[in-house]
Amino acid sequence: MKFSVIIPVYNRPEEIAELLQSLFLQEEQPMEVIIVEDGSTQKCENLLADFSGQILIRYFFIPNIGQGFARNYGMNQANGDFFVLFDSDCIIPKQYFRVLKEAILSRELDAFGGPDAAGLDFSPIQKAMNYSMTSVLTTGGIRGKLKDVSKYQARGYNMGMSRKAFHQSKGFIDPNRGEDIELSLRLKKLGFRLELIEEAYVYHKRKNTLASFFKQSYTFGQNRINISRFHADAIKIVHLLPLFFLLYWFCLLLGIFVFPDSDLLISGIVLLGIWKISILIHSTLSNNSLIVGVLSVITSFGQLSAYGLGLLSETVKKFFKG
Repeated sequence: MKFSVIIPVYNRPEEIAELLQSLFLQEEQPMEVIIVEDGSTQKCENLLADFSGQILIRYFFIPNIGQGFARNYGMNQANGDFFVLFDSDCIIPKQYFRVLKEAILSRELDAFGGPDAAGLDFSPIQKAMNYSMTSVLTTGGIRGKLKDVSKYQARGYNMGMSRKAFHQSKGFIDPNRGEDIELSLRLKKLGFRLELIEEAYVYHKRKNTLASFFKQSYTFGQNRINISRFHADAIKIVHLLPLFFLLYWFCLLLGIFVFPDSDLLISGIVLLGIWKISILIHSTLSNNSLIVGVLSVITSFGQLSAYGLGLLSETVKKFFKG
């Protein structure tokens, strides 16, 4: 099986060297790495010479068209029979392509998605962000652990498809707005077998600040509604939980001024406190760090609230604009 790796890049040259180094250290290396510079003003081309001869790298510079379309461009240039997509802020564990090949062949997959994880060298805030995105106490763990792996909706930072699946689906139809989940749903409806490969994880080294992380979460909420414009079945109850969470704590806040002595209000505040304490304890034990535990309470609360607000704002927009 010949893997072509596709990496869209936009103004993040400092991330490429670390990603390429992790690809060079693979137990089974891909046949080529295609880097698509998506209209960057800060190019990564000069860094590629350090990897000349170690791994086949093909570099393309194109006008800015968005990451989904940049991925399409890269896959159209690829020579492999299976395309693997990474974001530039990912680090790839050395066993990745070995376990990926084994899973694809044994399960006869046409496409896949893999989870993300935090590396031991990640900063406390990066580990806290990873926790809030992957924990069973926040997202329910749906980004990386499912009883039915066929229900997984792949994310663009770690996903792939066969050459046939790409050409028949024509790839991404939106440059930036939930394009990866939309393609996952469309591939399944076309009859292709897409599943979660839990062992094919990547270290997702997010460079977000708290503000940019919450802004990104808000966008993710908007994107879920945007996907429903293409797939009416894209929204399940689990996707609405952040909106319920947002409304829950907003009602508690309102209740403090309207019904300050209400037993129901007190019970609600206690329940929210139990959830926060559970996150503090769980994240602290999972990451072996009280600092990460404290930060996880902040990132989890903000991430769910921002996602819920994104759902709400885009729903209102869809209602009035269609």
